[in-house]
Amino acid sequence: MTTPVCTNASSAAVPPTSYASFSSYVRARGPVLLRTARSLTANPSDAEDLLQTALAKTYVAWERIEDHRALDGYVRRALLNTRTSQWRKRKVDEFPCDELPEPSGASPVDPAERQVLHDAMWRAVMRLPDRQRAMVVLRYYEDLSEAQTAEVLGVSVGTVKSAVSRALGKLREDPELSPVR
Repeated sequence: MTTPVCTNASSAAVPPTSYASFSSYVRARGPVLLRTARSLTANPSDAEDLLQTALAKTYVAWERIEDHRALDGYVRRALLNTRTSQWRKRKVDEFPCDELPEPSGASPVDPAERQVLHDAMWRAVMRLPDRQRAMVVLRYYEDLSEAQTAEVLGVSVGTVKSAVSRALGKLREDPELSPVR
């Protein structure tokens, strides 16, 4: 009797022991990776599909990944590459504005108000166009530099700077984020 072997699209054999280690990785890191996927899409179902695609790509490459400590980075890259290919196909109609309003001085905020603001901010980020949202997430939630963000997305640093600037302008103008006066 032969041992069952999983195959990928290129028909290269993936040993059954790989499935066990891959399954263990997905169980341990799945929720974190799903949060990253949700930050890249506006629809939770699309985020799950995006993560599933990225994990499928990771499983196919599982035996070739030499440093399993870098798996999160590999999966995040697969998430971003997949999402980037989706929004590159779409035309983006955005126009810069002449003036960006600056917020007034910040006052101390209690924890409940801080949570309300956090939730409002996340909803505002989710309303950004896909490309801007991806760049804001990478720059401020994943804490990547402009150069790292540009490298991950395959665009120039100037593109990252201008898109993030436009995104921040939209966030500043979002009525849900305006301070109550």
